[in-house]
Amino acid sequence: MLKVHNLSAAYGQSEVLHNIDISAQAGEIVALVGRNGMGKSTLMKSLIGVMPARSGRILIDGADLSGLPSYERVARGLAYVPQGRQIFGTMTVTENIETGRIVTGKTDIPVEIFELFPILREFGRRRGGNLSGGQQQQLAIARALASEPKVLLLDEPTEGIQPSIIKDIARLLRKIRDLHNICILVCEQVLSFVLDIADRILVMEGGRIVHTDTRGHVNEAEITRFLAV
Repeated sequence: MLKVHNLSAAYGQSEVLHNIDISAQAGEIVALVGRNGMGKSTLMKSLIGVMPARSGRILIDGADLSGLPSYERVARGLAYVPQGRQIFGTMTVTENIETGRIVTGKTDIPVEIFELFPILREFGRRRGGNLSGGQQQQLAIARALASEPKVLLLDEPTEGIQPSIIKDIARLLRKIRDLHNICILVCEQVLSFVLDIADRILVMEGGRIVHTDTRGHVNEAEITRFLAV
């Protein structure tokens, strides 16, 4: 479903992503872990087109998205939940979700979104900025799902969220994967969350993928070593 081949990106003359190769299937949750400054968020921004890649290809279902602007990538099936959520604080919950429908050419909000996020139905007329951090994260995910993606990217979804809500988000992501059979790529530093959701774990260091584990063969000590400061 998602294939990233030989992707490199740079800030000016300083290359920060070095020949990244990632592949992920429909119905698979892949977690990308690593310390701050290792290139995880830069990779996410390069995939969605916020940051231009220096070289490489990004394919969804065999279609090359590499040269497309961000909105075209979303229309082709790539959705992005950025670090810090970045919901529209002055717009209502319903209006936030409706912004995700624009690329589909539809205006109705699918009923399954409110089945997944019942609190968002309850707070439909509330402004996004008045929600708690966990509720804003749900809203950001709902907005992304409204675009009917094939691949969902999430950058640090547990940031600023209390531990009990983190477990809810983990259950939610597994449910989304099972219901929609979509590919989910998540950047994260909280290892307990990663071990809870991921089918496969990729460790990033110095702008490169340096270690890979599957759920059935997780070397937790090795991954922890990469995450240690």
